[in-house]
Amino acid sequence: MYSVLIVDDEAHIRDALKSITDWNALGFSICGEASDGENALQMILSLQPDLTLMDIHIPAMQGLQVIKAAREQGFQGRFIIISNYSDFKYAQEAILYNVEAYFSKPIDKDALCETVCKIKQSLDNEYRSIDNIELIKRQIRNLILRELITGECDASVNLSPEDMAALELSADTYQVVICESFNPISEDPTYSFADLLKVTNREEHTFNDFEEGGKHIILLKGTYALNRFRDFLNHYHGATPPQKGSPMDTLFLAYGCPVQTLEEIPLSYEDACRLMNRRFFCRQSQHTLGYEALSSLGGGTRQLTPELLSEYTEYLVGYLQTFNRKHVADTLHKLEKYLYHVQNSILEIKLFLADLYLCIKERIHLVYNTVTIPFSTNSEVISFITQRHYLYEITQFLSEQFEMIMSATGNPNRNSVLDDILYYIDHNYQNNIKLESIAPLFGYNSAYLGKIFNKTVGESFNSYVDHMRIEHSKKLLLQNKYKVYEIAERVGYRNVDYFHKKFRKYVGESPVEFRKKNGGTVEV
Repeated sequence: MYSVLIVDDEAHIRDALKSITDWNALGFSICGEASDGENALQMILSLQPDLTLMDIHIPAMQGLQVIKAAREQGFQGRFIIISNYSDFKYAQEAILYNVEAYFSKPIDKDALCETVCKIKQSLDNEYRSIDNIELIKRQIRNLILRELITGECDASVNLSPEDMAALELSADTYQVVICESFNPISEDPTYSFADLLKVTNREEHTFNDFEEGGKHIILLKGTYALNRFRDFLNHYHGATPPQKGSPMDTLFLAYGCPVQTLEEIPLSYEDACRLMNRRFFCRQSQHTLGYEALSSLGGGTRQLTPELLSEYTEYLVGYLQTFNRKHVADTLHKLEKYLYHVQNSILEIKLFLADLYLCIKERIHLVYNTVTIPFSTNSEVISFITQRHYLYEITQFLSEQFEMIMSATGNPNRNSVLDDILYYIDHNYQNNIKLESIAPLFGYNSAYLGKIFNKTVGESFNSYVDHMRIEHSKKLLLQNKYKVYEIAERVGYRNVDYFHKKFRKYVGESPVEFRKKNGGTVEV
């Protein structure tokens, strides 16, 4: 909708011009009216109307003087002159100021509507042309930015001062972030991490972004942008993770190291790419992976082989036949650690795990051919595994399937289940384990299993897990190899302040006090 301003010193004329036609139907809305030249000029410069209906003879400044002054100050809007006179001199001067039309009072309604329609068409073409030019500029900027970030162009050679100004690349530090949205639960297609950055950065030009291969590539520019991103990460890693099913829960961010020059930006990008490729191995509820983790990434020194598949098939089939949940869990954990260090692609790892399950399914089916086991079809299993984004999702699926097999082929008693749970806690205390999530793996309702656990063990499930974590943290504190916050993460506490609170509750002193009291080295 375009805007129109009406200028005339007579109120009844202004009212007549407002009602002479259906302005909305013509694509215009009346943005204001003025009765003298000075007020008209002020409104033109502030409102920037697309069209102004201007009377020539008005107080303070004549209409043509207003138009001339507006043009001299860069105003590009359209004018239609309205006058009581059909003087050629006025019309000639109006043409000089690019006035669209000159109407004498009384105004011919049809002629006015025809002129307004032509002006609208001209405005449409003009804005369409501007949009196309801006699109081309944006595409060129994105191309330059992409080549700069990926290292395809040498910033020190190929970027002119004009390029630098257009991309607003002058900054004291830079950092590349890659954002990927996966398995979207939210149906809102407009949500993006770049939109969030615009809000948190107060619309300042502190980052550039473009999309490539389904991922969002973001270049943070300047200390302010990097600090705001760090604040976001701290909130993201806080005690309250993103709500399940929210748009934030579908995002994964990989960020490279901060660098100080344009020439170093590809190094930050390479870090982010490498980290994004390792997302498959992240733990449950982990949504970010940063350059700090590069030193601990698994190397590619091992291979997936038919012999390895056969070995794990034999192990797991034997444990399933003897209902040995301890060894099933231990074997899956061992396999996860092995996969972390293989050279194979993520897809090859997924297909290996699908083959493992199908081999076990075939062996179990042969042994228990008289038992009805609710196996999924082979195609369903392959489809499910290959579509997972994380390794833990697949191992959780395998655990559930193996529990289903043991439940269908045997009838373990209550005590052995509790032994299995204790064993599971002992090997998984460093993860975000909850009774609600592991109870189904053992075939029990979480509330019922919680009562059994409390009665048999003598304390609640959560209290037992905390005890286990604190006992392991005490051992790590005495080793003097890790700082307190590193130990907190290693035993399953993502928030170091919460770890301090739990440690003091169960030990009676802080981790640092415990370490110092027992001859350890106090970290600096």
